[in-house]
Amino acid sequence: MAKKEAQTDLWVYDLLKEAKIANKFSAQGSNIKEVNKALQSSSKRGTGKVGFPEYVGVVKDFLIVIEDKADTLKHIKLNEKDIICEEVSSVCDYAVNGALFYGKHLAKNTTYNKVIAIGISGNDKNHKITPLFINDRGDYKELGQLETLISFNESNIDEYYIKEILNEDTDKEKETAEILKEASILHEDLRNYGNLEEKNKPLIVSGILLALREIDFKNFSIDSLNGDKLKKDGQKIYDAIEANLGRANVSPQVKKDKLLSQFSIIKDNIKINEINTTLGKTPLKHFTEFLYKSIYQSIRYNNSAEDYLGRFYGEFMSYSGGDGQNLGIVLTPKHITELFCDLLDLKTTDKVLDPCCGTAGFLIAAMHNMVKQTDDEEEINHIKKNQLFGIEEQSYMFTIATTNMILRGDGKSNLENGDFLVENPAKLQLKGCTVGMMNPPYSMGSKQNTSLYEINFINQLLNSLVEDGRVAVIVPQSTFTGKTKDEQKIKEEILKNHTLEGVITLNKNTFYGVGTNPCIAVFKAHNKHPKNKLCKFINFENDGYIVSKHIGLIDDGSHKDKKQHLLDVWFGKSEAPTKFCVETTIEDTDEWLHSFYYFNDEIPGEDDFKKTIADYLTFEVNMITHGRGYLFGLNDDENIDDKLEYKISKNEKTLQVAESEEEYE
Repeated sequence: MAKKEAQTDLWVYDLLKEAKIANKFSAQGSNIKEVNKALQSSSKRGTGKVGFPEYVGVVKDFLIVIEDKADTLKHIKLNEKDIICEEVSSVCDYAVNGALFYGKHLAKNTTYNKVIAIGISGNDKNHKITPLFINDRGDYKELGQLETLISFNESNIDEYYIKEILNEDTDKEKETAEILKEASILHEDLRNYGNLEEKNKPLIVSGILLALREIDFKNFSIDSLNGDKLKKDGQKIYDAIEANLGRANVSPQVKKDKLLSQFSIIKDNIKINEINTTLGKTPLKHFTEFLYKSIYQSIRYNNSAEDYLGRFYGEFMSYSGGDGQNLGIVLTPKHITELFCDLLDLKTTDKVLDPCCGTAGFLIAAMHNMVKQTDDEEEINHIKKNQLFGIEEQSYMFTIATTNMILRGDGKSNLENGDFLVENPAKLQLKGCTVGMMNPPYSMGSKQNTSLYEINFINQLLNSLVEDGRVAVIVPQSTFTGKTKDEQKIKEEILKNHTLEGVITLNKNTFYGVGTNPCIAVFKAHNKHPKNKLCKFINFENDGYIVSKHIGLIDDGSHKDKKQHLLDVWFGKSEAPTKFCVETTIEDTDEWLHSFYYFNDEIPGEDDFKKTIADYLTFEVNMITHGRGYLFGLNDDENIDDKLEYKISKNEKTLQVAESEEEYE
């Protein structure tokens, strides 16, 4: 047992190292004077003598104490009222109970008023991590189960405290809620004062945002929008857009002309250029004032990978009821675009291609990820100008993507308005792209048009990258079941030319409101799939995101922890039970999904055993009461009450014997 405990201690230390807080913790004591003094009287047996938890440390103003056990059966013990037992035997024998004891002792005997006690049991593959928060009065709160300890590093612990302990919205959530609220208001105003088609609404928004950039160059002023009939407000905005596209060095001229043709609605639409009696100004001026105050400064000064225009567009589409969905457009959430960057392990030298770039969410995430890895200004400029490539077929989406990239720090140079599927992959390969990211149009393929099957987009992207290129795609799960002969044939072709690394099943609400069950697949290009290749199939449906009634999909506070666990398993740093990850060889005829390969490899615990016995007893009693006692060797002429009494007594004895044997073992 001592050897197992030592292995658990080492594994917990690895968790601390992964969270980048190992240097803040001490084992079997503390180098913090008042904490070490308090431990001199913290014996778990209540003797008043010295006692040491496995680890204790301080992160910011939080005192964290960790107690661990090698066996998950020794994780926590509750009393008959489902409260953590605090008698000596439980404190000594169970991880959470011991952590609670030390946490309370330290809260009482030190000046720290924010104490987190963590009980950990098991090993890398099968484990339980339960944190408790203890305040300065010794009251405690049991928090949600974790997979890692990254919630407690310096970057995350304050957010964890606000979300999980105070149960309040973080600044990030408040900002998101405010953005969505203002998007709703703007959508209503565009409808009420502009009478605009759905696809034109985001063009108005993005065009005005470009024009606002000219304020810094004294080339545009909101005050100049006065409803003049000789030079309309729309013309003034359009001129500012043209100037900004020139300032952003959008080239060639044909691309600039294509963008301007999309923005021409701003100057040509009569209704938004006339003074509205209710507003006392033109709708265009009203929209411009609103965007300047509410959105422009956020986009301009915010360095996150958040795709603001994409969020706006997605919000508009949720109101419109389906223009985008009819086109197969499903905009990718930010946490997915960032996950792609991590799964593909982006480097500053990578060239990234998104051939169905939509509003450029993947490219923005990739740009920020790569830029964050370097302080070299020359390298940063090279990333933005020469390492991001996008193709978008829909003209208005292409315009939004280009605008989005300009607003978020360039990167628009290599965006093209075209049909990816008609491109020659060999020609695209000359761009030298090492990474592919894609969210293709959904549910557009049919027997009449097989080229639009999602699996065909994947094959085309793989063929468009250089050798050893890495590809991640997000598609409906049905993509990998190969239901039609054409889809099956493409799956076969992919394995002949490329390698499948694995597939991750996602939260069913990832595309909230769309009704798609998505998954992420990762490939390596131009490497024939080896027969003995072990692919990873992961069930990541429980990703920490939940649906909030008035906001949509939000992080419940556990996403960072669960994402880290996913990445640890994906990159082989950690093991996981088969309910989370199955590693197996594959065939092209398989369904490339976790559910297809999953088998239960967990050893049943005591609770599982009791439930099985109880289920069997219920079944047997039910059969006897329905006259089927003969199935269990009972005669029909026996009294039914005697039968039941006999059987219940027999099964209870079986359960008691089994429990006794279990305790003995």
